[in-house]
Amino acid sequence: MLQIPEYKIPIVEIKTDFDIQIFIKREDLIHPKISGNKFWKLFFNVNQYLESNPENPLLISFGGAFSNHIASVSAFGKQFDIPTIGIIRGNELENNWQNNPTLSDASKNGMQLFFVSREDYQNKEKLTQKFSEKYPNALIIPEGGSNEMAVEGVRYMLGNDTKDFDYLCTAVGTGGTIAGISKFAEEHQKVVGIKVVRDDSLQKIISERSTTNYFELIDADESRYGKITDENIRFINWFYKEYEIPLDPIYTGKMMQKIFDLAQKAFFPKGSKILTFHTGGLQGIKGANQFLKSKNRPLIEFESSIF
Repeated sequence: MLQIPEYKIPIVEIKTDFDIQIFIKREDLIHPKISGNKFWKLFFNVNQYLESNPENPLLISFGGAFSNHIASVSAFGKQFDIPTIGIIRGNELENNWQNNPTLSDASKNGMQLFFVSREDYQNKEKLTQKFSEKYPNALIIPEGGSNEMAVEGVRYMLGNDTKDFDYLCTAVGTGGTIAGISKFAEEHQKVVGIKVVRDDSLQKIISERSTTNYFELIDADESRYGKITDENIRFINWFYKEYEIPLDPIYTGKMMQKIFDLAQKAFFPKGSKILTFHTGGLQGIKGANQFLKSKNRPLIEFESSIF
């Protein structure tokens, strides 16, 4: 069975002129390749799976061209010697995926890539059934890794060192991380999720997984999921220069940018202690810069310093 890492995740104060205190928990440092919340989501899913002693273990999951989840699943499989399959959105990638840094690294980790059309990708139930019939002993993990076991794993992002904070804040994509945080938070703590995706069903999904309604969802901005604005780039470049902490442009960067915006608007009561969670995803910066460069747009300046 897999062992819970003993590495203590640092909590770093972000010094500002606001009348509140802001801290960030560096979950991105838990593992160089299996980053942040992805580690805990996968850890408990895979441990439960291995407890059943499957014959010829195999991990299968879904993701897009620059998916942090696909990167983490492939790295997890390599680390623990479990074969992996990635079902990738966009069959247009089938003949040139080698130029994609995320998919290229996943393949180097031993992941077998299957490309499906965007239309077919929308029908996850049909795809899951197809692959479960072909690989009946496999563990099929949902996109983003969010399910009941993932929520249980997220409890390990909380501990004695997080109990004294008034607010716990995280980026929200598929909802598994905030479901776990709100489920296991202290009674006095307010949980705030910064949505980086337009999905009106998230409130219901998170409530069901968390079994509570002790959280608030706030939109990061009006952009669709995965869209990176020049203002996003400006903020994360400034943040790195100011605090020497790299942020990814899809999740933690947008979350932290919104937290600063909320602080400026006095959303948090004076004297509040705010804990934000760095959920990783830094591998996606390579792909983001590849895209931005093709459009002659500003780049994330610290890429070379973290890879």
